[in-house]
Amino acid sequence: MGEKPIGKVDHFFGKIGVAVVKLSGDLKVGDKLRFKRHDSEFEQVVDSMQVDHAQVQKAKKGQDIGLKVAQPVHEGAEVFKVTE
Repeated sequence: MGEKPIGKVDHFFGKIGVAVVKLSGDLKVGDKLRFKRHDSEFEQVVDSMQVDHAQVQKAKKGQDIGLKVAQPVHEGAEVFKVTE
């Protein structure tokens, strides 16, 4: 199993559990992500994501996406796509 950098967390909305991620690579629903910052990390599968408040199945490098996250995540956390 490997991983490649896919983006960074720009903002986290704690009340609704949504992270805004600036993508440095392409992403699609169903991809597995790992969030890392210092000594905290967790993994989750992308169930849904939004671009400009609209549901999308895919997002491209350079876009900002809204992503419901399983755990609180800090701004500046690195996001990796986990590959099998």
